[in-house]
Amino acid sequence: MISDETIKYVAALAKLDLSEEEAVRAKIDLSQIIEYVNRMNELDTTGIEPMSHVFAYENVFREDVVTNRSERDVILSNAPESKDGGFKVPKTVE
Repeated sequence: MISDETIKYVAALAKLDLSEEEAVRAKIDLSQIIEYVNRMNELDTTGIEPMSHVFAYENVFREDVVTNRSERDVILSNAPESKDGGFKVPKTVE
């Protein structure tokens, strides 16, 4: 059984301010969740391989190909001022 202290602790961890009615409902819900998980622990899983994903995908990599080229001069042509291949901006720290 879930205690009131446990519900307060979990609510504090989740940064929730539960009313008395919400705390009672959370206590019931959490108890039902734990009961369901305990019932699932009773299942015979002998011979069933654990899985980390629903689909049996391995890492799918794509070819790392550069699709754009450096257009520094074109990009800097839009800047009000540029210096040494970069944007020149007003000084913000004295």
